Amino acid sequence: MVRRADAEQNRARILEVARVALEESGEATLQSIAKLAGIGQGTLYRHFPNREALVMAVHRRDVQELLDVAPALLAAHPPLTALRLWFDRLAVYGRIKHGLAGALHSVTRDKLAGEGYDPVVDTIALLLSACQDAGVVRSDVDAEEVLLLVGFLWRIDLDDNWDTRSAHLLDLVMDALRGSADRLPDA
Repeated sequence: MVRRADAEQNRARILEVARVALEESGEATLQSIAKLAGIGQGTLYRHFPNREALVMAVHRRDVQELLDVAPALLAAHPPLTALRLWFDRLAVYGRIKHGLAGALHSVTRDKLAGEGYDPVVDTIALLLSACQDAGVVRSDVDAEEVLLLVGFLWRIDLDDNWDTRSAHLLDLVMDALRGSADRLPDA
């Protein structure tokens, strides 16, 4: 089905407004989102028949944007820098995900997590492999382990210290991935 340009613009505007509204309050209504997007409720319902469909579309768009940026980062930066910049994007996604969590039922959250898992692991594997090929990170770590390491991003309280804490913890992850010749010996 080919959509008209104005319909595509409406859909994109709805998704962007919904992302912001749901991040601010998981209780944002479809009516409030339509009003913020400057469209009628009928237009919103033509694109998204219910709240779950809208929240799922916002999540999918966010994940796709996160996945799509990895190759561009690798093309523009050394692998280690690209990995760290991608982690920064992952942190922003984690913050957004906190906001969306209030808008979803647990069954939907599980479905969303399942949909995004493999593509995110594949993207981490792409970045990690480039770093390992360049010899700038440990060779004994895989993408799923890295995802576990950065899983704290979904558990940090969204307070005034969130940015500082997440950046510091991501720095620690980067230090761990780089490894060190002066690691403590095994006990």
